[in-house]
Amino acid sequence: MYKALKGFAILTTIGMLFVLIGGALVTKTESGAGCGDSWPLCHGELIPSNITFELVIELSHRLVSGSVGILVLILSIWTWRKIGHIRETKFLSILSFSFLMLQALIGAAAVMWGQSSFVLALHFGISLISFSSVLLLTLLIFEADKKQVEKTLPLDKRMSFHIIGIIVYSYVVVYTGALVRHKNASLACPDWPLCSKSNQLGFPTQMHEWIQMGHRFLAGVLFVWILYATYLAFKYYRNHRVVQKSWMIAAILVTMQVITGALVVLTKLQFIIIPLLHALFISCLFGVLSYLVLLVTRNGQNNEYKNKIDKTAQL
Repeated sequence: MYKALKGFAILTTIGMLFVLIGGALVTKTESGAGCGDSWPLCHGELIPSNITFELVIELSHRLVSGSVGILVLILSIWTWRKIGHIRETKFLSILSFSFLMLQALIGAAAVMWGQSSFVLALHFGISLISFSSVLLLTLLIFEADKKQVEKTLPLDKRMSFHIIGIIVYSYVVVYTGALVRHKNASLACPDWPLCSKSNQLGFPTQMHEWIQMGHRFLAGVLFVWILYATYLAFKYYRNHRVVQKSWMIAAILVTMQVITGALVVLTKLQFIIIPLLHALFISCLFGVLSYLVLLVTRNGQNNEYKNKIDKTAQL
């Protein structure tokens, strides 16, 4: 029923992933100043005359972000018109495009006027919200196309608490991870999991080490918390396959996140693909957690949502 819209939504979701990974690539290669202090032009030129590696990375990221921004705008309007009667659609449509624009503005401001590392660290997190909104819009389109909503069991207060708590906490972890990149603290601690074997206790001794180890500690807590929530899902939601599968995927992604985080340190950033995978896994993890939040918002509203899905079938 929505074949063209579904294909376009998938394309836009993949495009948002490229925006996120491209931003991580710009930071890791220190290409943020590749176009000088000009925006949206490069060194004040439409077609740059002095091509450098940093310029190619930065300009490519700008072109991808701009193109995907157009896709997100089209998707927002399209879904609003086609399935706008579904409760979450309008909110997600506004959220996806507005946060992508906010991300672009922060990026432009950083190029033209410069920003502190603490402000720049917000850049990735803002893009992450836009990506998750686009992902949820895509899932809504697929649900509407099936003319039915997944039957759900009401999530109890404990599970709802873990879902909301974990996604809020994960955003803090994302911010600290971005701060590690923008502060060039990825290799501040040469060992893993402790900071340094030369220090008997492995404790950090200066700011960059504290930033790195703070992120490791927070990420470790997130890893344990998600595994615990996954255990609860399999113990108490045996008839709720959506919740079980979502938490299982989240557990796999957070495990891969920890592994790639360790490899960033152990390989001394010799392979750029590893930090990019690190950014990819946290992006997908946040998307899965966002879907679980969507399930929480549907608690006690399944009948209402089912009626709206049925309405879609009549259009």
